Amino acid sequence: MTTASFAGFTPDAIQFLADSAENNDRAWFGPRKGEYEHLLKQPLEGLCVALQERFEARGLPLSADPGRSPFRIYRDVRFSKDKSPYKTNVAAAFRWTEGGTTMSHAEGDPGGYFHLAPGEAFVGGGMWHPPAAKLAAFRAAVRDRPAEVRALVDAPAFAARFGSLSGDRLKRVPPGFPADHPEAELLKLKDMTFGHRLSDADVFSPRLPDLLADAFTDAVPVMRFLARL
Repeated sequence: MTTASFAGFTPDAIQFLADSAENNDRAWFGPRKGEYEHLLKQPLEGLCVALQERFEARGLPLSADPGRSPFRIYRDVRFSKDKSPYKTNVAAAFRWTEGGTTMSHAEGDPGGYFHLAPGEAFVGGGMWHPPAAKLAAFRAAVRDRPAEVRALVDAPAFAARFGSLSGDRLKRVPPGFPADHPEAELLKLKDMTFGHRLSDADVFSPRLPDLLADAFTDAVPVMRFLARL
């Protein structure tokens, strides 16, 4: 773990991820583990430290913990046909903290997310694969309080940065709702997520913590709505 100030990721870090995708085996990665830690693991932990400072300064109800937020580089291959041992990206999740919640993403709490891979860097969040009860509550809110939901997802700051809610969708409106419902696209959602692509210049910049904090500031009203479902 590192508490060094965050200076931005480097082109060498992106190249390491690209090379690891071409050489995804222990024989290649093992001798280069120190390189991975220097180029990616430690900067990601430093990003979390810097981001937590921004969360606290802005009063954002999210947690960036350098020990808990980053995802491990090792893949869980127990139930996968793809036995490649390593991920070809680095990522971190930022837990929603308002209300003293102890829920994790898997249990249906919203949160923030950062993802870095060659040609694919983004900031986002929301609820991915929410529990059935949360998804049902969201659809009920769309049905019963459509103006409230629409005001949140169409808020100028959120819409300008993220567009709208996204994620996997049903092919048809779920049972119990008319096929021509005016909010059919929201009702079809199986995830309630949002995302904004980052450029290489963003990723390489020491201002990345501020850019992520700006994005999460715009998303807090939507995350708060999801947390209270």
